[in-house]
Amino acid sequence: MMKDYLLQKNPVPINEMTGGVDEAGRGPLAGPVFAACVVLNPVNKIEGIIDSKKLSEKKRNILANLIKRDSIAWAISSASVEEIDNINILQASLLAMKRAVENLPFQPDKVLVDGIYSPRLQIPVQTIIKGDSLITEISAASILAKTARDTEMYYLHKILPKYGFDKHKGYPTKKHLEALKIHGISSAHRRSFSPIRKLISCN
Repeated sequence: MMKDYLLQKNPVPINEMTGGVDEAGRGPLAGPVFAACVVLNPVNKIEGIIDSKKLSEKKRNILANLIKRDSIAWAISSASVEEIDNINILQASLLAMKRAVENLPFQPDKVLVDGIYSPRLQIPVQTIIKGDSLITEISAASILAKTARDTEMYYLHKILPKYGFDKHKGYPTKKHLEALKIHGISSAHRRSFSPIRKLISCN
């Protein structure tokens, strides 16, 4: 499990702290699912934070560094391929979210979570449909989760270059599916996902 966090100096009062939570990597056939929680600093605003899917990779990386530098606190966590296969991708995503919130150096007053499902926490949680496009804190979390997962997929590409993880990041593209037919599945692939299950059953 990956975790990372930072607590900035001189935070705003605790009763003003709201964390945004989002995940990255529910759809791919390979790799962990990542989640992040971000508590932004209302005094030190970061320009340009929007849903990570609407940003280029270069812009995401720039914003990720700014978020890590200027936020009050942030945390990134993940759930492994094994956990995804054991408890299903939804529950693994919620587990990664829970870990991200709990890995903050402190607990915010509440958290806002993208989507309709939320992890079980000891603090108030509000789910927001399309929150990654509507709530800056969630957008910031989506950026950290996405950049962290992309970094992991680049790492997996170095270990398993024949699958092309650096290009498709584990999503079921035509080239990825062709590579699976040629080379078979790897330890990075999610065996509970339908395309992978079919390959296993055919062998």
